Amino acid sequence: MKYHQIDSHLFIKNRAKFTAQMKPNSVAIFNSNDIYPVSADSTLPFAQHRDIFYLSGVDQEESILLLFPDAPYEHLKQILFLKETNEHIAIWEGEKLTKDRAFEVSGIKSVIWLQDFHKTLKEIMAYAETMYINTNEHYRATIETETRETRFVKWWKENYPAHKVEKSNPILQRIRSVKESEELDLIQEACNITEKGFRRLLSFVKPNVMEYEIEAELMHEFLRNRSKGFAYTPIIASGNSANVLHYIENNLQCKAGDLILLDIGAEYANYSSDMTRMIPVSGRFTDRQKAVYNAVLHVKNEATKMLTPGTLWKPYQVEVGKIMTSELLGLGLLDKADVQNENPEWPAYKKYFMHGTSHHMGLDTHDYGLLHEPMQANMVFTVEPGIYIPAEGFGIRLEDDVVIQEKGAPFNLMRNIPIEVDEIESLMNS
Repeated sequence: MKYHQIDSHLFIKNRAKFTAQMKPNSVAIFNSNDIYPVSADSTLPFAQHRDIFYLSGVDQEESILLLFPDAPYEHLKQILFLKETNEHIAIWEGEKLTKDRAFEVSGIKSVIWLQDFHKTLKEIMAYAETMYINTNEHYRATIETETRETRFVKWWKENYPAHKVEKSNPILQRIRSVKESEELDLIQEACNITEKGFRRLLSFVKPNVMEYEIEAELMHEFLRNRSKGFAYTPIIASGNSANVLHYIENNLQCKAGDLILLDIGAEYANYSSDMTRMIPVSGRFTDRQKAVYNAVLHVKNEATKMLTPGTLWKPYQVEVGKIMTSELLGLGLLDKADVQNENPEWPAYKKYFMHGTSHHMGLDTHDYGLLHEPMQANMVFTVEPGIYIPAEGFGIRLEDDVVIQEKGAPFNLMRNIPIEVDEIESLMNS
C-alpha cells in the first residue's frame, strides 16, 4: 500500500464497538471485495470492501473476517482467513500478508489460511445460534453485480438454514458514521492532499487548457503524496457543463471568461475527501459571477453553522432552502411571486439548487449514516450548496468537509483550501 501503516488499535476499537452490539452467541462474517474482470485477462484495480477494512485494516483480496465474541475458545473469537502466500505468489503478484504481518495490521492473533475456512466455520456454527450477514443497505446503493459478500450469504443460507439471521448493516451504519480520532486524522490527510492538488491548479489553469489536462495535474499531485488517486470520479466542468451535476467527461476546452467547477477529492488509506471549488479560466471573476459565487458562499457558511449535535437532516435542508431562497431573490433569479406560488413539495429555490446540501463522508465518499437519526459529534459531513444558471452559461457549487463538534460550529477539514474570491484571484495572478 502507498499509505503509511495505520495503528492496529483503531481496528481493535472498531471491532469492540461492533461486537458490543451483537446478540448473545452470534457470529458475524465480512468478506473482501472481488477483483472485477474487464475482458480477457484484464481486471480493474482492487478496491477493498470498506466494512472489512474498517474492522480489520486488511487491504487485500480473498480475505474473510469472522467475529464470535461468545465463542467457547479464545482462538475462535476473532479470526482472519487469508489466502496462503508462497514464493510463487510473491514473485508474480508481490508480497501478500503473512500471519505475522496480518497480526501487526489488524491486532488479530488467530489467522488461518483460507482453504480451512469451511472446516473452521462448520465447527463454529455448531456452537453459534445466530449469523450476522453483511448486506449493502446504503440509501443511494444500486447494485447490479453479484458481490463476493452476496455469494457468501447465499451459500451460508443454503448450508446453515436452521440458524437465526441478523443484519450487520444497521450496526455499521451507526458506528462507522461517528469517527474515531485516528479516522479524522486520515480524512484530514486526504483533505491536505486535495489542497495540494488545488493549489497546483491555480498557477496552471489558463485559457484554452483542456479539462483532462487539469485532471492529469491533480492525479500527478495526488499520487506523489501517497494517494491512490481520486476518491470518486472527478468532475472538471467548464462553462455550461457545470450545470450538469455529475458531468464526468472532462473533455472540453476551457474558454476565456468561463468558470471551471472542480468537484474533486483525493483518497488516503481508503478514506475520502470531497471538495468543490470554482476557478475563473482568465484568472478573474466577472461581477455577475462574483455575485452568484458570494451568494453560494454565504449559504455554505450559514448552513455549516447548523451542523450541530441533535440536528436532523430533513429540517436542516428546509432551513438551508430558506437561506438559498433569500439569496436567489437578491440575485434576481426569483421574485416574490415565485416564492408565494411555490409548490411545497418542490420549492421555488429548487429550480436553481436541486440537490441536497450535506451527506456523510468517510471511508465512502457518500458514507454510512442514517439520515433520519440526529447528528452526533465526530460525524463528518460535506456542505455543498450550489446555484446553477444554464441561461447564463455557468453554475457555481462550493463544498467543504466538516466535523461536528460537541459544542459550537463544526471543524472545517478544508479550512486551509482557498475559497474567497480575492484569494483565488490573487493566487492565480501572482
